[in-house]
Order: sequence, then structure tokens, then C-alpha cells
Amino acid sequence: MAKDSGPSWKKDHPGTFFGNSVEKADRAVKQAMSHPEEMAIEHAFNAIERAENAFRNAKQFNSELDTIQQHKGQLDLIKQQLNETQMKNGE
Repeated sequence: MAKDSGPSWKKDHPGTFFGNSVEKADRAVKQAMSHPEEMAIEHAFNAIERAENAFRNAKQFNSELDTIQQHKGQLDLIKQQLNETQMKNGE
């Protein structure tokens, strides 16, 4: 019997999607910090924006609040790191 290849509820769950978005944003910011070219910084800002949208969706879904808050703290930290990286390269 073939395995159902439909989307996983875990991937579609707003809290999980937010966590995954924060991880992607974190990787993008680390890339921008180590290679601060304009394209890498723009990619990181876009990843953070997607993670912030995912946060709003997860908050509306109103589940796993502890996990969501933990990811939000991580997102705030990586936003700060990206801003610092951009300021260093803008000077």
C-alpha cells in the first residue's frame, strides 16, 4: 500500500511552521553575518519577515504558547544580530 504523500499536519500546523521559519531566518542571518553582501542581508530580512508573519498566524491559532514565545525570543535576537550586521557594513 502506498504511503499518503499529502502534506503533514506537523508542517501545516502554525506553531510548527513558525518554529521552522525562525530556524530558516536564523540560518539566513548567520549567513549575512559571515558574508555581509547586500543580497545575503536582503535574504535575511525577507526570512525574518516571513517568520514574523508565521508568528502572527501561530498567535492567532493560540496553541503551544510556550513554544511560540520561545521562538519569538529567538526571532527577536536574530533581528537584533542582523541589524547590527547591517549597521557595521553601512558605516
